[in-house]
Amino acid sequence: MKLFCVGMNYAAHNKELHTESLKLKEPAIFMKPDTALLRGGKPFYIPNFSSDMQYETEIVLRICRLGKNISPKFAHRYFDEVTVGIDLTARDLQQTLRAGGLPWEISKAFDNSAVVGEFVPIDSLNTNIDQLPFHLDINGQTVQQGTTADMLFKFDEIVAYISQFFTLKIGDLVYTGTPAGVGQIHIDDHLEGYIGTNKLLDFQIK
Repeated sequence: MKLFCVGMNYAAHNKELHTESLKLKEPAIFMKPDTALLRGGKPFYIPNFSSDMQYETEIVLRICRLGKNISPKFAHRYFDEVTVGIDLTARDLQQTLRAGGLPWEISKAFDNSAVVGEFVPIDSLNTNIDQLPFHLDINGQTVQQGTTADMLFKFDEIVAYISQFFTLKIGDLVYTGTPAGVGQIHIDDHLEGYIGTNKLLDFQIK
C-alpha cells in the first residue's frame, strides 16, 4: 500500500502557512509509508520529538483499480470510496527543517501520522464529489471545515498526475489536501471527522 499526499491544495491554507502567495502549476505530492497509517479508531500518542503536533483534515480517496498514465477524463474510474483523514504534522520540526533547506519527511511521515476514517462508497453520498463539505470537531467544537469546491487541483487531476510517476494499485490512498484552520492537538483531545453530517472518523489523543 502507498499513501500519497497533496500539499498546498487550498489557497486559504497556503496563505495561513506562507507569507508569499503560492502559484502552483502542478499538484505538490509527497508520500508516507504504510507504517504511518492509523485506522480503526485507535488512539494517537503524541511523540516526544515534537512540542507542536498539528492536525490537517483532508478528504481521502481509495484507489480501486490498477492504473498507470491515466487520462484525467478517465481518472474517476480509479477511485470508488472516500473518507475523512488527518495528516498529522510535527509543525515545529517541519519549520526547522524547511528553514535549513532540508527534506522534511520526518515531520510528516512518522509512524501513525496518517489517520484514516471509515470509507464510504462515493455513490452513497448523493453529492457532487467536487463539492463535498467536510469538517473536524475537537472536544465537540468545530475547528476546521472546508469543501472540495475550493481545491486548487480536483480529484481527477490529482489521480491522473500521480499516475504519471507511480503505478496506482488497489488499496492505495490519496490524501487530497487540507483547507485553512489547522491547529495543535493536545493530550485527551477527542477528534471527530465528518463529510456533511456523516461521521467517519473518531479517535482520541493520548
